[in-house]
Amino acid sequence: MDTHQQQQETGAPSSREQSHLLEASILPVWKTQRTIGFWGFIWLWIGMAVIIATFQLGAGGVAGLSLAEVVAVIFLANLVLGVVMTLTADIGTEHGLSFSVYLRAPFGLKGTHIPAVSRGVVAAIWFGIQTYLGALALNGIFEYMTGFDSWITWYLVFAAVQIINTALGIRAVELLASVAAPCILAISIWMYYTLDVLAETQGINIWTFAGGEDVSVIGLFFANMAFWSALAVDIPNLTRFLKVPADAKGFCNRNRNVFVAQFIALPATQAWIALIGGVSFIAAGDWNPVSVIQAQGAGFTLVVLLLMVILAQWSTNNAANLIPAALTFVNAGAPRVSYAAALVLAGIVGTMAMPWLILNNLFTFLSYYGALLSAVGGIMVADYYLLRRRRLNVPDLFNPNGQFRFMSGFNPAGLIAWILGGSLAILFLEYAYAVGFLSALIMYWLLMKFWILPRYPQQELTSNFSEEFLASSVDRNWVFDQKQGFRRLSNADTSALQQKREDL
Repeated sequence: MDTHQQQQETGAPSSREQSHLLEASILPVWKTQRTIGFWGFIWLWIGMAVIIATFQLGAGGVAGLSLAEVVAVIFLANLVLGVVMTLTADIGTEHGLSFSVYLRAPFGLKGTHIPAVSRGVVAAIWFGIQTYLGALALNGIFEYMTGFDSWITWYLVFAAVQIINTALGIRAVELLASVAAPCILAISIWMYYTLDVLAETQGINIWTFAGGEDVSVIGLFFANMAFWSALAVDIPNLTRFLKVPADAKGFCNRNRNVFVAQFIALPATQAWIALIGGVSFIAAGDWNPVSVIQAQGAGFTLVVLLLMVILAQWSTNNAANLIPAALTFVNAGAPRVSYAAALVLAGIVGTMAMPWLILNNLFTFLSYYGALLSAVGGIMVADYYLLRRRRLNVPDLFNPNGQFRFMSGFNPAGLIAWILGGSLAILFLEYAYAVGFLSALIMYWLLMKFWILPRYPQQELTSNFSEEFLASSVDRNWVFDQKQGFRRLSNADTSALQQKREDL
């Protein structure tokens, strides 16, 4: 047993002061509890990447660029963002931690709530937007079949179904994605050919079409990066459930289930959906292919199109919006706020934001919150890789008197870097992601190195980056129970403990 483990076992968190940092859904996930495999993560990403708003992204591009240029720019932007996502994903695969719990390291035990809840509210708003679009689709189907017309009713029904589905756990989310993603792809291929035929009947070649507006390649590139800036920071919420091989010492081996999903599935799907939006604009002057095809047909065509809308919103909402929102709310309200209660709260917040109004200013909304979250991404990479070298004193993330208390629960380095980096990103909005990410990364590293670390030592660093602060890569799991507190157990011991709990 290592020294750090002995120290943690002598004082198991049990007081009320300590319990506010603990709740079952935000504890580290053991390797034996990780159920998402290679194909599971690919289906999750395909399901998340099919967003109705992506159609608008493609249409905006072809207004001034060729269709091939738009597809290439969006694919490349997602490849670059995939690098950031893969770096932050390791927080989940290595330590089994959620996004908001990890932020206790760069922002402090209390400071984490400012960026984390901000992200949670944005995720909840996106849940409302997606649910509204799904409700319109449901209303369209039932109005056609029965004459019943009430999108508000279907909004409430659809919201409840999604919340229940997510509350059933990550396996239920993965199962939905594995069913929804292939269906969505099949319908999207049919949509492409339908729109291409529509363009040909008007004598338009979609690949030689040239719009007359002034569209910036750089602007389109960074707009697409802002699109996924939220998932780039909170991807550990999902990767903590990714299966990790027994020999997980190497970064590539440990994250092998991440690479294909984030470097092929995401950029390819995003570019494909944007392409359909572009073709819809070329063929009919409307970015929404659902509206275009729906206007020309009824019956089975109408039902199939609207079914795609429903599946697309549902599969995106579960993994990309409800889970992140709920976990940030649990982190802020533990132990009083359970995961199930947090999911309901996310639904309420998303609805109160009146998403049907936000849709009119969707890309302004995307640009500003993307700018702020780009700075959070820079801080996470600086903290996890440049300062801690992937080592993390996980037990102290749940200890109110541990090293992450900093200044009364706040780490000023993280907050200052976020405010300044986010402000610079907003100031240079067209290049927001690059400006926010890099400026926050540099500022955080400098503030920590020359101000915070000399005053608030971090055990990972003072131990000369000991392996006792690693988990998956050294065949260990961070395990918590009420009697013994946190322990670092081998995979074999963790499997035995899990079996013992299941037998009870």
